[in-house]
Amino acid sequence: MAEISIDPTLGPVLARTGDERAVLESFLDFHRAVLLRKVRGLSDADATRRLVPSATTLAGLLKHLALVERNWFPCLLAPGPGDVYLTTEEEALASFTLTGEDTVERLAADYERACARSREVAARFPLDHVVPHPQLGEVSLRWILVHMVEETARHAGHADVLRELTDGSTGAL
Repeated sequence: MAEISIDPTLGPVLARTGDERAVLESFLDFHRAVLLRKVRGLSDADATRRLVPSATTLAGLLKHLALVERNWFPCLLAPGPGDVYLTTEEEALASFTLTGEDTVERLAADYERACARSREVAARFPLDHVVPHPQLGEVSLRWILVHMVEETARHAGHADVLRELTDGSTGAL
């Protein structure tokens, strides 16, 4: 059996013997970066093209996950004036809806800002920090991080398929 080579500079590989927080954060950052790589180099037309029956597009995934980042980190852990946690199915579906101003460049920049803000907010709290959640009762930062790894990885997988359907590009990276 051939030996598989793994890029030793990947965050999850670097954190393979790290503490729990380092592992969780490195996997989340890895999947965030995969999503961004999937849209790099695409035209706005390609990124907004519907390739599946749902409203899911590569650009829509960026817009949706930026909202998800804001919802789970700042809105729950450090809400500011006017921050409202979105809970309905309609709000989730609307987060995929694109406008004429939603370019790949703008959406990627917004997503990167949302991720940076999430990192900043999360860094202020221990993993055991618990906050009220409008649907679940209470959640810990640990639970939020695990949920965000799952959510981001799932959508990065969608982006992988959509990118392959767009121009044939494949691969996790």
